[in-house]
Amino acid sequence: MLSSIKTQLYEALANADGEYLSGQALAEIIGCSRTAIWKHIEELRKSGFELEAIRKKGYRLISKPDTLTEHEIVFGLETKTIGRHVLYYDSVESTQIIAHKVAREGAQEGTLVIAGEQTGGKGRMARPWHSSNQKGIWMSLIVRPMLPPEKAPQFTLIAAIACAKAIEEVTGLEPNIKWPNDILYNGKKLTGILTELQGEADKVNFLIIGIGINVNQKNEDFPEHVKDIASSLEIESGQPVSKVKMIQKILKYFEKYYVLYMEKGFAPLKILWESYAGGIGKPIIARTITGEISGTAIGITDEGILLIEDHEGNIKRIYSADIEFPS
Repeated sequence: MLSSIKTQLYEALANADGEYLSGQALAEIIGCSRTAIWKHIEELRKSGFELEAIRKKGYRLISKPDTLTEHEIVFGLETKTIGRHVLYYDSVESTQIIAHKVAREGAQEGTLVIAGEQTGGKGRMARPWHSSNQKGIWMSLIVRPMLPPEKAPQFTLIAAIACAKAIEEVTGLEPNIKWPNDILYNGKKLTGILTELQGEADKVNFLIIGIGINVNQKNEDFPEHVKDIASSLEIESGQPVSKVKMIQKILKYFEKYYVLYMEKGFAPLKILWESYAGGIGKPIIARTITGEISGTAIGITDEGILLIEDHEGNIKRIYSADIEFPS
């Protein structure tokens, strides 16, 4: 994390919108000496910030590193609660494990646990998730909605809408949501979402929403067995993508849709979800714990339950399943 003076210095330069600030002006804003300003300017440069200095004009921020520090994520974040408290780690086994621990210890709603690398990332049904070092977004969000446990799966859909909207806004790509927890582009997986619950018979104590996004991987970064089914935002958009900006947009939209959900339920979000759904009207196979259901995906209910019309015209309600769209 940046020191206090470095944080204030960065904020002053960032808020100047590309204009020059003299050493004296910065010293007055921050309340320190001009010598201290010069010292911390050099520390910012060593941290990867590009700064221009011109005699008699002062200092100007040119660019900043795309680093996943607490400060970088919170600075410029457009939320009131979600993501306002960040726990960052260079490398962990799983952000989900840490999020469960701190949530049990009383971590505030909206706490974000994020890592540069996961050594034991998992998706649904404990499937491994390849979490490249510094190439993607590996994070877990803690929320504490006052709801019964049966509502918890809807938060996977809310998170999926937020991720799809953020990807669209930041990269210009038009992703598809594959029910219930994957985001695809051109049929390849970009994002996986895992929602885990800790609660009692009649209430949720907390939810941990894990989000993994392939951001700046190149083809050679993926293990051989997933190269045909996974992709990244950089591969698909043709250019590197800011992880910080992507995180900030996801948190912004998640908070917006979370508030809407708590006020109005899932019904108004259903329209948004279906606008990103890639499989509506297509042949589908749903593999559940009790068997296999095939037919046509016709949408979701106001509760987020998948609806499949089978070959006899019966409507089947799918609460949990592995989904395949046969070619």
